[in-house]
Amino acid sequence: MSLRHLKVIGGIAVAASLALGTVACSSDSTSSSDTTAKANSSTAVPVKSETIVEIASANADFSTLVGALKTAGLVETLSGKGPFTVFAPTNEAFAKLPAGTLASLTPEQLKSILTYHVVAGEVLAKDVKSGKVKTVNGEELTINVNGDKVTVTDAKGNTYNVVKTDIVGSNGVIHVIDGVLLP
Repeated sequence: MSLRHLKVIGGIAVAASLALGTVACSSDSTSSSDTTAKANSSTAVPVKSETIVEIASANADFSTLVGALKTAGLVETLSGKGPFTVFAPTNEAFAKLPAGTLASLTPEQLKSILTYHVVAGEVLAKDVKSGKVKTVNGEELTINVNGDKVTVTDAKGNTYNVVKTDIVGSNGVIHVIDGVLLP
């Protein structure tokens, strides 16, 4: 996806991180060394030396996501150069799925779902705007910005809140969401 297309979604006071200002933020358990920025911050967002996967691996709230990345064979990809924007569901978000859902998925199905949470390029909260955005798996998500609230709607019509934004890594950014997006 080109940077021009990513500008369409610019201004998303989004939160996914893996993947979390003025958006309805919840507290998370990212370590104090994690660098985050508020959605309305006018200062530059410092870049971390850890990759998106390393950041997620160091945060217990993303253990289900990290396990799914391993099963789907995506750890190396999301540890690569990027840049990526990841809408990261927490363990709590995964727990909302019907019992046995994750265990019933093949690695290819899981890969499709997880790459549906990733947009090529780095889009910080201050650059997000309402609109459709193409994900790495080729399908679209709909981003809605309404004042301080940012939501992401998947292909099934499920809408989830961005709860934390701008967890910046060396190869992209994580915005935390409160649900699992389904292609």
